[in-house]
Amino acid sequence: MRKAIFLDRDGVINQERGDYTYRIDQFHFNPGVFEALNRAQEKGYMLFIITNQGGIAKGRYKHEDVDRLHDYMLREFKKHGIHIQEVYYCPHHSDTENCLCRKPKPLLIEKAVARFRINPVASFFVGDRDRDVEAAERARMKGIKINSNDNLNDYFSQIIPGY
Repeated sequence: MRKAIFLDRDGVINQERGDYTYRIDQFHFNPGVFEALNRAQEKGYMLFIITNQGGIAKGRYKHEDVDRLHDYMLREFKKHGIHIQEVYYCPHHSDTENCLCRKPKPLLIEKAVARFRINPVASFFVGDRDRDVEAAERARMKGIKINSNDNLNDYFSQIIPGY
């Protein structure tokens, strides 16, 4: 079984703006993201992004907007030698509907764990909200809460052995 790092998107990968981020011109990588994820890969971790995108359900933007933004994000990661195994997102919002995939529910994490044969005990989820930590714990892995827009290196150096 493999080990993985699951990451929330807004506030962890890119700048949390206090509003929905769905356009490329709104998307700014947080400090240390490229270095931290490169080093995590070197330590044998697979990388996944799990994000709630409730603005779709609210009609603020469309799946196509999220797909375009994620394509851009993945291209930028690739330029830096970073391979994201998969990006999973929930398009629902609890104000408009009930679903099984919106964090803090663990379904999207569990899908990745099953599909990629990941050992949850050797893996962790990094997020900037309590719902991220709760989703991780429901998926039987460690959840690590960081401050929005912080440098990932400051956290990875404390939680990844030999970092």
